[in-house]
Amino acid sequence: MKRHPIAAACALLVAAAAPAFAQDGPPGEGQPRAGAKLERVEISSRPATDTDLRRKSPVAKQIYGREELDKFGDTNVADVLKRLPGVNMAGGAPRMRGLGSGYTLILINGDPAPPGFDLSQLDPAQVERIEITKGPTADQSAQAVAGAINIILKDAPKVTQRDLRLGTSYSAVRPGASGSFTYGSRQGGLSYSLPISVFGWRGLNESTTTRAVNEAGSDWTVTQAQEQAFWGAGWNATPRLNWKIDDEQSLNLTSFLQQGRWHFNTRFADLGETGSGALPDSDTRNLGTWQMVRANGQYTNQLNDSQRLELKAGLQDARGSFHNDTFATPFRNSDGDNTDRNFTQGGKFSQIVNDQHSVTGGWELEWRRREETRTVRVGGQEQLPGVDGAPFAADINRRAFFVQDEWEISPQWSAYVGLRTERIRTETATEDGTKFGNTSSVTTPLLHLNYKIDPKGRDLIRASLTRSYKAPTLNQLLSRPALSGLYPDPTTANTDISPDNIGNPNLKPELATGLDVAYEKYLQGGGMVSVGGFYRRVSNLIRNVVSLEQPGEAMYWSDVARWVNRPVNFSTATAMGLELELKGRAGELMPSLFDPKLPLNLRAALNVYHSRVAAVPGPNNRLDAQQPWSANLGFDYRTTAVPMNLGASFAYTPGYLTQQTSMQASELSRTRSLDLFAQYFLSKTSSIRVSANNFAPVDTQTLAMTAGGYTFTDRKARTQFGLNWETKL
Repeated sequence: MKRHPIAAACALLVAAAAPAFAQDGPPGEGQPRAGAKLERVEISSRPATDTDLRRKSPVAKQIYGREELDKFGDTNVADVLKRLPGVNMAGGAPRMRGLGSGYTLILINGDPAPPGFDLSQLDPAQVERIEITKGPTADQSAQAVAGAINIILKDAPKVTQRDLRLGTSYSAVRPGASGSFTYGSRQGGLSYSLPISVFGWRGLNESTTTRAVNEAGSDWTVTQAQEQAFWGAGWNATPRLNWKIDDEQSLNLTSFLQQGRWHFNTRFADLGETGSGALPDSDTRNLGTWQMVRANGQYTNQLNDSQRLELKAGLQDARGSFHNDTFATPFRNSDGDNTDRNFTQGGKFSQIVNDQHSVTGGWELEWRRREETRTVRVGGQEQLPGVDGAPFAADINRRAFFVQDEWEISPQWSAYVGLRTERIRTETATEDGTKFGNTSSVTTPLLHLNYKIDPKGRDLIRASLTRSYKAPTLNQLLSRPALSGLYPDPTTANTDISPDNIGNPNLKPELATGLDVAYEKYLQGGGMVSVGGFYRRVSNLIRNVVSLEQPGEAMYWSDVARWVNRPVNFSTATAMGLELELKGRAGELMPSLFDPKLPLNLRAALNVYHSRVAAVPGPNNRLDAQQPWSANLGFDYRTTAVPMNLGASFAYTPGYLTQQTSMQASELSRTRSLDLFAQYFLSKTSSIRVSANNFAPVDTQTLAMTAGGYTFTDRKARTQFGLNWETKL
């Protein structure tokens, strides 16, 4: 196989770091974990860095603090995540280890993110740090087959804080604006902060799509150019109040408020047709709204030197609406809205035993109700009478109990042992009143081991044996059909490249048994090198399967045979990978090439993946959206001639083919992203930052193939330019 230059560069950096030597680092987090025993005190003249916190963590964890969040002047957290090692963004959602949607758990302050939460609408200025764990822990949801991304929001400050950031960005049509302001203060034992952000966006997607059908009685090809203009605006706020009641008790109150509107209009131009009966896409107009109110409270009581109690509760109300017009013949339009309400309650009790064990037991309870309506009209008439317009409701009840022990076996050995049992009960009803219930119940044992090759913890070997799962989403469980946009008449046949969609209320959760092993070396100046591997065995794999179904109980919306896309528990699968990461001063990583005092920081990551779905013949029978490998390279440099920081980040993923079933396959082209930034310091408290995300873009292509045809899309890529002014008032 031809060696890619990015892979070669990563290998060079790993080799160069080998002769570097390590020393003791500064202490870990200032706040001890709940119930954790006091460790040896180390004196340091500087605060703990992200690397220090990572080294001290009882489980394998990557930590990215304010420096990484601020570096490129991003206006949303999604743009931050796409540059982190082992993380890629697809459809607005982060994915770890090349695994598809739903395998990565998103947490906000340690709790699962609310349904519909969009990371592209969260300003990095409201975030304190991002923690990425590769294996689940007992005190967090086990729905983390690939791992978990924990977004830690900013805490209330210890001193008065006034931060202001104003920015503008441009990718197409006209610039968009954003801004954030944070005010915080402390009076005695009471501290509070009010971060608020406003944002707007505007852009243009351009693509060319060719759709071909080759089935009995239908043989045609159509090519169209698509232009999609999108824009919107919104705001969010994360007020926080911390009250230190006394030396043992504290109360933290956090809320999350968000509201906005979105639009996108799509126009098509026909570029050519062959055959007869071609069905081109029609112009559309879409708009919608969203809003969310969330409040959480946490009470902590340090009962004595060895016992600690935490109680927490949360309330949430999230709403959304949409309207769509499709300018086809006949004219189609649809309207809908949804409401999600939930209540959570949990707690944990921690006990130190014999100065070696920190034992914690706890629980989590959640009740959620989703209500939605949807109406689709074709030519002014309901598309599916009795289905459209009927209200839908689903109740989701989740309960979990866990116990864990952080065990200091010896000065060199430590272990994290946990057991978590989690049960999710979903109850839905069809439009005719038929009720469906689905129960997912999973018990997950967990074991994390750490071995300090150096007793001072400079070189670590970590190993984890875990069990995790992926529960079906509510949409996957709903037995409510969504008809093909190209074939909206349920009395006529459709094709397999444009099937109807419906859920499956009988889905079972995917279960995954995982093994992770990693070696971490921490260098003198705060740099580190990590080499690790992972293995996952997945049972009850869920995959969407397109098949021709006959009218009946399963396909009740049509009197003719139609192609239907339905999720099923398809097969077993295995996934494995090799992950390399390093970062640090250039003079520390490559002392023979760079002056140790040079203010140049380097970082690199190389990830190699392989997976296999047992029920699909090879080759290329990988899990959906798992690329064969990916690489990241980056640097930042502080100039001495002028007060300025410069930096760049480069990410690359090769193209690959996925054989989804014996009759379905998809192919994605390579992707490449180059992000640049320059920050000029006007003073000690003020700076201007210029950035270019996806500089020198390359177009991407996708190909979806079935037995009866294919859809090929060529998408134009764009650069997004940004300008930000930041100051501390």
